[in-house]
Amino acid sequence: MTTPSLKHIAFASFIGTAIEFYDFYIYAMAAALVIGQVFFPASDPAIQSLNALLTFGLAFIARPVGALLFGHFGDRIGRKSTLAASLLVMGSATFLIGLLPGYASWGIWAPVVLCLLRFAQGIGLGGEWAGAALLATEYAPANKRGWYGMFPQLGPSIGFLLATLTFLALSLGLSEAQFEQWGWRVPFIISAALVMVGLYVRFKLAETPVFAQAQSAQHLHRWPLKALLLQHGRAIVLGALAMGVCYHLFYTATVFCLSYGTQTLHIARPVFLGLLCVAVIGMALATPLAAWWADRVGRRPVLMCGQVLALLLGFALAPLLGSGDWLWILLFLFSALFLMGVTFAPMGAFLPEQFPVAVRYSGAGLSYQLGGILGASFAPAIAQSLVQQGGLPWVGAYMSLMALISLLAVWRMTSPAALQDVTA
Repeated sequence: MTTPSLKHIAFASFIGTAIEFYDFYIYAMAAALVIGQVFFPASDPAIQSLNALLTFGLAFIARPVGALLFGHFGDRIGRKSTLAASLLVMGSATFLIGLLPGYASWGIWAPVVLCLLRFAQGIGLGGEWAGAALLATEYAPANKRGWYGMFPQLGPSIGFLLATLTFLALSLGLSEAQFEQWGWRVPFIISAALVMVGLYVRFKLAETPVFAQAQSAQHLHRWPLKALLLQHGRAIVLGALAMGVCYHLFYTATVFCLSYGTQTLHIARPVFLGLLCVAVIGMALATPLAAWWADRVGRRPVLMCGQVLALLLGFALAPLLGSGDWLWILLFLFSALFLMGVTFAPMGAFLPEQFPVAVRYSGAGLSYQLGGILGASFAPAIAQSLVQQGGLPWVGAYMSLMALISLLAVWRMTSPAALQDVTA
């Protein structure tokens, strides 16, 4: 492969995850700010927030389903077309959420359809990450897999920054009534244009050489999931546990802290969104740094270092967030998202390396998405319940526990399989 071709592959793996995670994060923002009022208005504010966060978590239940569905086709017919299909499913669901009438117009059907569309979002995103990671790493030189595997890992930070800036602009430009009535829908509707860009880029791709070689040598499975579960169950479980802290750091810092900061600490929405815009720079900086480091010292040392620091950060959550001081809150948010980048960037190469090519799309995708259920699906809702029962120290202990689980999982994971291996 020539350098321009590798640059094209890196951009294609990055742009798709950026768009899909933008779609996913605008719902996270809406859930923290307005979904409760629009779709669950009959309950008190605390229950509205809890219901909104539960709909947020619903997509994480769908994501393993998407990983299995798209993983099957990604391991049977190829990475390229499967990636385009996942982006289309995600984009369609997001656009329709933006058009969905609220409880005032549709009654009980409004939250029901919202849950269905949120589930569809999860299906689409479930097929995205593994394909993007394989696209990058299966083309990459052996000594630069960590670096090229970093490009799909950059997508979430850029997608989150775009989502946050969009909601910040709407918060500054609209009144509270305008934002609740129609303003929150704008990011969902304009996402359709971004999806078109992503589809154009992905349809111009060629199939990865590693998969094409396996296909021509007839080293693929008719039912990849069967082979995956029978032969690689341990790798799936440990991979999911290893991913848990990545998700937990991110969604605690963004969804839970945004909800807590605006509703309990009464920090103005534009101010807290501005803090998140600054904090996500930490994740964007840590991602290439950790990927570069992982190519030199190995994936496991980098991951374990980040997980130990995340465990310690859990003890700082209550004093920093509970202070109510913008600078201390920013320090916590920046630290959490920086460590999310450290523990997330090497995963672009580390998880695919646990599986042979014939089941790699399914295996890496399923591990990644099961990690989302463990670390993120209902983490904001659980944190909301914990803070009501025992205060912020309980939320910090929850973060430290997730970091410990992921640390033990990475410690127990075996040496990675060679990406060049085309056998099952």
